[in-house]
Amino acid sequence: MSAVAPAAPALAGGYRLSLPRTLRSEWIKLTTLRSTWWSIAITAALTIGIGVLIAFALTSSGQAPRGLNGIMAVVSPIQFTALLAGILGAIAVTGEYSTGMIRSTLTADPRRGRVLVAKAVVLAVFLFLASLVMFVISAVLVSAILGGHGQSLEWGQPDKVILPVLSASVTMAVCALIGVSFGFLLRSGAGAIAATVGLLFVLPIMSTFFAFAGESWKWVMDAANYLPLSAAQNAILPSDTAPLSAGVAFLTLGAWVAAGLLGSWAVLRSRDA
Repeated sequence: MSAVAPAAPALAGGYRLSLPRTLRSEWIKLTTLRSTWWSIAITAALTIGIGVLIAFALTSSGQAPRGLNGIMAVVSPIQFTALLAGILGAIAVTGEYSTGMIRSTLTADPRRGRVLVAKAVVLAVFLFLASLVMFVISAVLVSAILGGHGQSLEWGQPDKVILPVLSASVTMAVCALIGVSFGFLLRSGAGAIAATVGLLFVLPIMSTFFAFAGESWKWVMDAANYLPLSAAQNAILPSDTAPLSAGVAFLTLGAWVAAGLLGSWAVLRSRDA
């Protein structure tokens, strides 16, 4: 007798599990947590507040510096807010492990790969949209401040404003997915947060120590260009003198996400909840 493929589990009322239903479940879990909205509020305050402060600092002399690229004031806070995105991604996963809710999640949907994809998609979309709103508000305020001193953002040129804002929002989503990956890999809130902060913040700082170590240690600086936030800087504000082109920078960010999620999938399949 030939084997029969198992049917998708049926829920009460005749409904069957599907990716859209799992996505909806993950969206409800994420958006009903107070920690999610506290994280978004702090991220928004830093994104908008730092951008406005930089704009005021640039115009404190009474006029904006000539040749100023005002969009830098808008995207500069990402060096700090990306950490919050990564931490939010980590706690979205480890919070379920600490409460035991992950057992209910995997019991409701035994296809662990689908659970991983749903959680990753929800976190990425949520952070992208939230970050996009923050950066647009910051850009409008920064443009108004600089415009009062004779120089505003060049909204008519997509590569000057729109593309950097979109790239910065993508970076926030990438950092959230890195946090998700560490959450599944380590399962510990403290461990996942420490690993996320280490990769996004500590390693780039440590790599700068080798700038004075001579030519024999130059490879460390070259390798550091492929760290997530280093690559993100080249993707957000590309230039001819940047160590990575915009294309290579985006490929690097994609590679970090792919490696993290593949590792998470392997661990999720092989370990008990």
